[in-house]
Amino acid sequence: MLNIIKTHKRAVLILTAAVLFAAVYGMFVYKQAETSSQFGQKSEAVTPDESSQIMKLETVNEAVLPATESEARKAPIPDNLKEGTEHPFVAELQERLMELGFMENDEPTPFYGPVTANAIRTYQRQNNIVQDGVAGPETLAALFSQEAKYYAVSLGISGDDVVRIQNRLYELGYLAKKEEVTGEFNEATEKAVMKLQELNQLSIDGKVGRMTISLLYSEEVKPEYLAYGEKNEVVLSAQKRLKSLGYLTTVPDGNYGKDTVAAVKQFQGRNDLVVDGYLGPSTRIALEQEEATPNGIMLGEQGEGVKRIQELLNKYGYLSSSNVTGYFGEVTEQSVKRFQSDNGLKADGSVGIRTLSLLTADKAAKTGRGSLPAAGDAGTGGGGKTVNGNVKAFIDIAASKVGSKYVWGSKGPNSFDCSGFVYWSLNQIGVRQSYLTSSGWKSMGKYKRISNYNDIKPGDIVVENGHMGIAAEGGKVIDASSSNGKVVYRQRTDWWRNNFIVAWRIFE
Repeated sequence: MLNIIKTHKRAVLILTAAVLFAAVYGMFVYKQAETSSQFGQKSEAVTPDESSQIMKLETVNEAVLPATESEARKAPIPDNLKEGTEHPFVAELQERLMELGFMENDEPTPFYGPVTANAIRTYQRQNNIVQDGVAGPETLAALFSQEAKYYAVSLGISGDDVVRIQNRLYELGYLAKKEEVTGEFNEATEKAVMKLQELNQLSIDGKVGRMTISLLYSEEVKPEYLAYGEKNEVVLSAQKRLKSLGYLTTVPDGNYGKDTVAAVKQFQGRNDLVVDGYLGPSTRIALEQEEATPNGIMLGEQGEGVKRIQELLNKYGYLSSSNVTGYFGEVTEQSVKRFQSDNGLKADGSVGIRTLSLLTADKAAKTGRGSLPAAGDAGTGGGGKTVNGNVKAFIDIAASKVGSKYVWGSKGPNSFDCSGFVYWSLNQIGVRQSYLTSSGWKSMGKYKRISNYNDIKPGDIVVENGHMGIAAEGGKVIDASSSNGKVVYRQRTDWWRNNFIVAWRIFE
């Protein structure tokens, strides 16, 4: 035997190496198969076909694992991830839920809170898995598979998410009665969705998928009710009420023109409604309520309503035409105070019901042109203004709500979503800001625009892709976080830089 080995030494070495290589390769293949069967394959989503509601995915041949080998050794992934769990893999789970539309976009965290659990329940509901809110082997395999479906609801489904969809359909006039908001996706809801899709030129299937859910809260959505250009008694009645509350600056005539659109938007902003300028069911009901909040335009505001007030001040000789800009600056405030003083009103510089009533009544006292204030209210189109205010006080108000529960669509005072939190905080500090979603804040234009992420300062409103927060000192941010399930005070990471869209400077 030894003689044979000596004689064929080279061949024996080659054969031994081949056997060892085959053994190692076999172990590697077995390990990969075992890992893939447990977690599925990590996928990268692309735009789905809404008619089928199935995500088309590009497979990445790697198992879903914690970010580093050290994390894998220290914290093996539990068989069942559930509420209260804290693990590095939860961040990947949240990222996948956000990618598929089951959670609002936010910086993922290792914390498996109530919002994550609810998102998992919704995913389980859609995939006929037991709705326990626990991310077990079956749920994880489905969630990370190449057949994973984007969020969608259709006939027969019920839940809190259906309530939100029905409320918006009601606000847009596609559901006729408030009683139809039941949380059950019934035939009436399906019919309303199909009408929405038809008028907005989407594929008509009666399902609420990616394209339909995006449309519902966009500025481009077409309503099924009274809007610009219509003329009837319902519009006239609404105009009279808007006039009595100090929102309409023209004589009610039943014609839904630009002045009425501006008045409706201001009313919606003051009364915690979605600001879309449409006279839908929710807006008409709010107008009829005795507790409806009256108008009060003041320093720092901008829009068609402000421009109309400036035109009236100019008409009576209190403001020069060069200051009719649509921005309520210090010059306009001075003019309002002089108008109020000359007409026996309290000179506070804000335009409320009594001031507006006199301005639009053709009975106001006029002033001499020689006493006009100097020009100074810039701000055409782009705005770019800041208002006087205390940045520290603003941050302190926001910080006082740290720990408050995250609830989608909530505007405070005890629970918030990201845009509701910014809205509440601004109004608490005295900035009369209308409610807008994070999408609406992308093109605000009212305040000074900050386009460079590195130029963000404490007190700025930071707008991300699908999320927003309030910048604090030391590169931190205060925001209502879906991934944390509450309002948090945290350091801004690369996620904020990578998802940054714009920031707005409210205070000087």
